[in-house]
Parts: sequence; C-alpha cells; structure tokens
Amino acid sequence: MAKSKYTKEDILRIADQEGVAYIRLQFTDLLGTIKNVEVPRSQLEKALNNQMMFDGSSIEGFVRIEESDMYLYPDLNSWVIYPWSTGEDKVAGMTCDIYNPDGKPFDGDPRGILKRVLAEAAELGFTAMNVGPEPEFFLFKTDEKGNPTLDLNDQGGYFDLAPLDLGENCRRDIVLTLDKMGFEVEASHHEVAPGQHEIDFKYTNAVTAADNIQTFKLVVKNIAREYGLHATFMPKPLFGVNGSGMHCHMSLFRGKENAFYDESDELGLSETARYFLAGVLKHARSFTAITNPLINSYKRLVPGYEAPCYVAWSPKNRSPLVRVPASRGLSTRIEVRSPDPAANPYLALAVMLKAGLDGIKNKLALPRHTDRNIYIMDEAERRDAGIESLPANLLEALHELKNNPVIVSALGEHALAHFIEAKEIEWDMFRTTVHEWEREQYMQLY
Repeated sequence: MAKSKYTKEDILRIADQEGVAYIRLQFTDLLGTIKNVEVPRSQLEKALNNQMMFDGSSIEGFVRIEESDMYLYPDLNSWVIYPWSTGEDKVAGMTCDIYNPDGKPFDGDPRGILKRVLAEAAELGFTAMNVGPEPEFFLFKTDEKGNPTLDLNDQGGYFDLAPLDLGENCRRDIVLTLDKMGFEVEASHHEVAPGQHEIDFKYTNAVTAADNIQTFKLVVKNIAREYGLHATFMPKPLFGVNGSGMHCHMSLFRGKENAFYDESDELGLSETARYFLAGVLKHARSFTAITNPLINSYKRLVPGYEAPCYVAWSPKNRSPLVRVPASRGLSTRIEVRSPDPAANPYLALAVMLKAGLDGIKNKLALPRHTDRNIYIMDEAERRDAGIESLPANLLEALHELKNNPVIVSALGEHALAHFIEAKEIEWDMFRTTVHEWEREQYMQLY
C-alpha cells in the first residue's frame, strides 16, 4: 500500500480536519483473526504515545491471566480513515505491534515474528522481501437475519462478466474502497468457481503486505455486507468446485537490486533465487500447517481443482507447488501456490521466508523442475521424479511442523506451543464429531 510517512502531529491534525470520532487499534491474534481496541478521539494522543493497554489473556495464543497486561504500539504509517464510515461516526484505524510492560516486543505477536525473520534476512544483506499476494474469496447470499446461506450470488466462471457475474458491482465497490485507502490494485476478476472472486494488489514489503491482507479482508467483508452478501475466506466452502487460495509472489532485494535475477542464467534466476526456492521446497511439508491452518484447508489441496498438492517447481507448469512467472529483471520472483486466505499472513510469510533463507545459508541444491502435469502422473512416476505430496490433513501437517527445527525456530517457543495446542483441539473436535456425510452413508445401511 503506497502511503506517505506520518508523524504523530500529522495524525492528530488529520483526525481533527476529517472529524474522526473513533480510532481502531488493530492487531492480529495467533490464529489470524483481526482484533481491535476502539478508542475515542480524546484518547488518540495516548495511543500514539504507546500508552494504550489491553488484556492479553483474552486473546487466542497470547498470555495467561496472571500476566495479562500488554501494550499496543501503533504503526503510524498504517493510519487510514475507513471510507465506509461517515458523518459523526467517522472511524480511522492503525495496525499495531504488541509489547510487554517492560517495553520489549511480545514473543507471540505474529507481526513481531515476521519482523524477526526479516531481521535475519537483513543480516544476510537483504534489505527487503517483496510480496504480491493473490487472495481469493466466495460471496454467498444472506438470509433475512443477515446470516450466510449456501446460495451463491452468481453462476459465473473464470473472467466472466455480468450478467453471469452478479458479484461484479460488489467487487468493483471493494476495489474502489481499497483505492481510497491507498491500495494499488493491479487486477480483479471472477475466479473459476461460481461465486468466487480474486483481487490482486501490487507487491510491497512483507510486513506491509501482511497488513494489507488483513485490511483487505476487513474491507471485503464490510462491502459485501452492504450488498446483502457474506464474503468468506474459508479455503473450500463447497464440494466439487475449486477452493480459494492465496498465492504469494516473493522476491528478495538488496537495495534497488532484485537478488533473484541473473540475466546470464538460462531461466534468468540467480543462485540466490535457486537456493531460496530449494529451501522452500525442502521445508514445504513442514510449513504447510501454518500456510494452510484449517481442517478445511486440506479439502482444497487435492488433485483436480488447480490447487497444488505436490512438492515440485516449474518455470511454466501450474500444477506444482511453486511456479516461476515469466517476468524478469526487477519483476523476477517465485510464486508459492499452496497458501490459502485463512492463514495468518504474518506467520505464513515468516515461515516461507525462513525456509528460503535456510536454503540460501546452506546453499541447497535445487531439484530439477517439472514440466509435466503432475496430476496425471501415477505414484511410481512421482516417486521416480522425487516429488513428494503435501500433508493430506491437518494432523499430518502438525506432525511435520513439530519435527522441523528450522520452521520451529521461525515461530519461537511461545507461538509454536499455543498454535499446536489450538490446532490439536480443533483436530480432536473434528475427529469426534459425527458429520452429516456419515449419517447419509451409514444410517440406513447399518
């Protein structure tokens, strides 16, 4: 998101000029849910001085009740006035880092975790990791009480227009709202499945990209509601159609130089890019619990619906986990296609970066690229090509995560322990629940 640099004085002046009544101090919990503390204009100066306290024991994955006091440190450059708020109730927002009372960053803050891994990249000489996310979502109709139904708002397909794409006006309003908030939207279109949409915004540094993803979700849900629709970032809300992904285009920079580009290479990829890509492939099975964090995520990662389920790469083929888009020069990048929009974007980018940095540090050899459609290869052919599968379910993914010291170190002990605990509870609830499919299959037969 292209924003000017703000000072405290700038923000106080703008708040008064624009008649801002409330300010949302936004942050993200360990599971990726957006949280906020809303304060009146009279408390804005206190917030800008990092004096706003909240109860961390009430937030998923934060701290115990006996150590609950935490502080919100707003990122001044994240200041934005929400376009859908008007009149006397005009609302602005800022994204915050979480700090302990002793003035030290909180170990379990997802935004802080990403910053720690970026600091590790900086020690290797990389000044930025640029990320271009491609989040997808579904629009469903709501009932008379405003609750979501399973009725889609259109029967459109890939790149369709109205009248097939009845979500076109809603999607256009989302883009216009994002534009007012400073986003640089590159493209928006109907996706493959009925009721499915994608909006892509321009690449930026990793922390801002993760901030943008969270704000994007907020905008999409708010604008959809104005149209009587429910927007969901659930990876696979419907059986038999494509699920929603969040492909991430990534590159490392040294100053103004793209560290992934080498014009002398046959594919235009530098050694750095190849090492990074090798690291991503090596650790892919282990970071999948973070990039695909729901039980439902693994209903998307199956053959036949364009989602990657095999650990491989290609400069052109779209069936592997990682694709290298054709653009070169400053636009040289890799596209990791497995993440879904339910992921906590800070943690997802942190673990993918950590995986790539491990490849660079250890100069990992990059496997040969795969140009065949992996979906039509049988198991023996995949085995001969050295192509592994991503975890088949959340439990398998958690096992891979716990046993990978590189990815564990990216998260830190606090975040890892709380994430594993929450996800094992989620798995056990799913495992012990009797589902409608079971009743349909077995009730009469047995």
